[in-house]
Amino acid sequence: MITLPIIKTKPRIRNPKFFVYFGKPKAGKSTVASMLEGNLIIDLEHGYDYLEALIVNAESVDDLGQIATAIRTKNAETGGFAYKYITIDNATKLEEIILPYALKLYQDTPMGKSYNGDVRKLANGAGYLYMREAFFKVIDMFKSLAPHLILISHCADKMINKEGKELSEMSIDLTGKTARLVAADADAIAYVYRRKNQTIMNFNGGDDVIVEARQEHLRGKEIVIAESDEDNNITAHWERIFLPDNE
Repeated sequence: MITLPIIKTKPRIRNPKFFVYFGKPKAGKSTVASMLEGNLIIDLEHGYDYLEALIVNAESVDDLGQIATAIRTKNAETGGFAYKYITIDNATKLEEIILPYALKLYQDTPMGKSYNGDVRKLANGAGYLYMREAFFKVIDMFKSLAPHLILISHCADKMINKEGKELSEMSIDLTGKTARLVAADADAIAYVYRRKNQTIMNFNGGDDVIVEARQEHLRGKEIVIAESDEDNNITAHWERIFLPDNE
């Protein structure tokens, strides 16, 4: 028998399980990721060659599958999660990498059996359905392997029409509907930018940038995630994004 609540329950989850952040080149996206303790970074563009971090490189869907299998094995050996965070860097490159997988998904359908081309060239944009399916299969695969999945993306500067005016809007650099679905799936999205010696994660948004957060400690905030001193020593403040578990 179902018992209906008579008082409000407190939030059961405080920190984002699926966190997306994006920004322009040299905004510090990779640097701050490298400074998150317990974070396994899946580097798709060799962007961490000059950084100290937990890094594994991937150049294909097969590589991603092997990495997932290795993490799953390590989790089984430890009896829990081997890594608290897994970061995929970056979303734009991931969309390129999954193209062969998207083709295979299409070839598994009756109409795609004999097709061996670029799914993006299918009539009426039909191939983008398989690209989205392949993209989210990879995302979902890694979601199950750690408490928190982070996806880093380049920044897309798009022109939109708002009340008859052409305006510039910054968002995740992914194809059309995929970007909207990632935004809907994420627990928090931040725009990363530099301000003098600080790296800022913006959850406040505005008319020209698409960000959001479900968590009260992030929603509507601009958070200094890292700052450097006069000797260029960088201090990261990830505890401002992922609150300590013991609080």
